[in-house]
Amino acid sequence: MTAPLAEVLEGQHAADLRKAARALLKHPLLLARGRHADEFRLVRRHAPELREWFDRNTGWSLQVDAETARLRKTPGVLTDPTHPAREVSRSAAPFTRRRYVLFCLALAVLERGEAQIALGRLADQIVLDAADPRLAAAGVEFVLERRDERLDLAAVVRLLLDLGVLRRVAGEEEAYVSGVGDVLYDVERRVLAGLLATRRGPSTVRADTIEDRLAELVAETALDSDELRFRAMRRSLTRRLLDDPVLYYDDLTDAELGYLTRQRGFLTIRITELTGLVAEVRAEGIAMVDPDDDLTDLRMPEQGTHGHITLLLAEHLAGADGPVTLDALALRLRELAAEHGGFWSKSAREPGMESELVGQAVARLAALGLVSRTPHAVVARPALARYAVGATIVREPRSASVPPQRKAAL
Repeated sequence: MTAPLAEVLEGQHAADLRKAARALLKHPLLLARGRHADEFRLVRRHAPELREWFDRNTGWSLQVDAETARLRKTPGVLTDPTHPAREVSRSAAPFTRRRYVLFCLALAVLERGEAQIALGRLADQIVLDAADPRLAAAGVEFVLERRDERLDLAAVVRLLLDLGVLRRVAGEEEAYVSGVGDVLYDVERRVLAGLLATRRGPSTVRADTIEDRLAELVAETALDSDELRFRAMRRSLTRRLLDDPVLYYDDLTDAELGYLTRQRGFLTIRITELTGLVAEVRAEGIAMVDPDDDLTDLRMPEQGTHGHITLLLAEHLAGADGPVTLDALALRLRELAAEHGGFWSKSAREPGMESELVGQAVARLAALGLVSRTPHAVVARPALARYAVGATIVREPRSASVPPQRKAAL
């Protein structure tokens, strides 16, 4: 009886460890209270193993205390714009430049503030900080005189509520936006302190360009030996396999490609053991596929009008011989509307909506690693071939007749 019981316990341990790791990958900041309380307890129980795995394989640090679990993730590619902060709403619209600035200013106000703060008080302090000449020189203006500015501030506050930095005590943001009320919040200082995920303080960075500043924020120690360089490549490649839809070989340096060629099995097996993701290896690259379809913020295909349009344009791009201009995609969408528009929402069928719908579809395809963009054109990437539709193949049935089927190219 000992062996079976040991196997059951070992299997349960592995399942709980996997569930905890997946929870951290999906929500790098977990709280002991709220909707992720069960996942937090799992992470806290398995914190030593998780901390060792993430540090060794990704370079991400894991900090766990009685109230929070914070996986300090840094991206494998610093210039990737496809993981934006989004509104906490059904639209999940990506943050604009001004909302990012307001988010940073709000954090600065909260960091030096009291344990409670009203939204009106927070807004007044942000207006004062936004008057900094350096922000004005960068084209940022926030004086809180227009409704759209109050909407931007409300979107920032809702994200802070979702992260657990703020806890609403009284009032509603809608009342503040309408100018008929205020909102009172508790400030969770422990959560606030854990938001920053950098290796050094931003105030110590002296670089001028945003690219150089980002690189300095996450730079590792000097890579002055082969062992340190190999470790840095292992961590970078693992981060990209975990975070990116597809890791293309032609996006790698010669050194990274050589390391991945030698260590591919080791890297992918380690990820599979911890997370359950399965490696799909092709001639052009590697995708870590999730059989549970859970570890993703974007899906393809997606339901609804926008999902249908994206799928139809993906099929068109997959069959193109080269780059396709945005104007050509808009023209193709008008043709598709004549055939499929009866299944779309009324707004999607309105004249002049083609450019906006094409932009949304291309943004989704690019975020999924299926296309690349130039200022005026879109280029299919190898993984998009799975959405290409070949010629109809008619097979002789063995018994009853079978309708012809279209075969998707891989």
